[in-house]
This record gives sequence, C-alpha cells and structure tokens, in this order.
Amino acid sequence: MRRFAASIPHRQRGAVLYIALIMLVLLALLGIVGMQVAGLQERMSSNYRAVNLAFQRTEALARNAECALEDMVNRTATAGCNAVATADIRSCDTAFDPGGWASERSLAQTQSVNARLIGPCISGNSTLDMGGAVNEDPNPIYQVTAFRVDDPDNPTAQAVIDTIFRP
Repeated sequence: MRRFAASIPHRQRGAVLYIALIMLVLLALLGIVGMQVAGLQERMSSNYRAVNLAFQRTEALARNAECALEDMVNRTATAGCNAVATADIRSCDTAFDPGGWASERSLAQTQSVNARLIGPCISGNSTLDMGGAVNEDPNPIYQVTAFRVDDPDNPTAQAVIDTIFRP
C-alpha cells in the first residue's frame, strides 16, 4: 500500500507574516490619524461654543442696556433692567470708534457697555453747527456698543456688538 504524503515545503519563507505586520502597521496609523481628527474636531467645537456663548452674553448685555435706555427716556422702570449710568452716555460730538474701543478692552475686563446719544447729530441738533438751536429730541437715537467674554472664570473668546437703538 502506498501512502500519499502531503507535500510540505521544507523551507518556509514567512511572507504571510510580513503582510500581516504591514497591515497591522497601516491599521495602527489609520487609528492614530482618526484620533487626531477627533481631537481637532473636539477643539473646534469647543471654540465654536465659546464664541457662541460670548456672542449670546454680549447680546444680552446690549439688550439690557437698551432696556435701561428705554426706561430712562420713558421715565419708567422695567423689571430686570439694570440702570445705565448717565456718565456712560456720551454725546455724538465725542469721537468714538467701536473697533478701537473694543480693542482697548481686555479679557480681564469681563463686560463693558458704551452708549452714545447720536440722535442730535442726525437731526442737526449738535454743537457742530449742523442746524438751528439745540432742543430736546423727541425721538432720541442711541448707539449701544457692548463687550463681553464667554466665561469670566476661563476667558477664551470675546464678542463685541454695536447696535443703533431708538426707544
């Protein structure tokens, strides 16, 4: 009886081992790149959140100042409106650059509001000889500029809003 012996090579070269190791290295590199992309996206979403919070808080600060100005003009008191100091209200005759004003703010100064009465400049009632005698404007117009950082404890983003407000 004759036995059929399986043909077994006497010398193995190990090509499968090399291919498996190369595939393992490629998968590891792919995993590392995926982790880096996920980390970058997490940082981007964190920055977006900080900017969005800064904008929303700045808008709330501007709306509060507008509410206080409306209360001052109408001689009323609205609950929740913090009063704007009359020293904070500047005339339009004073030069004011919102961008320059915002750049002077620092992250240590968490919030700031600037309100300017610009109605007399538009209607010609200013000291710039733009019209007749100065009288009380029945429709005052204010320029309200607000600055706020996203988080007073961890200031990473800031926002500035400049609005024109007519009570």
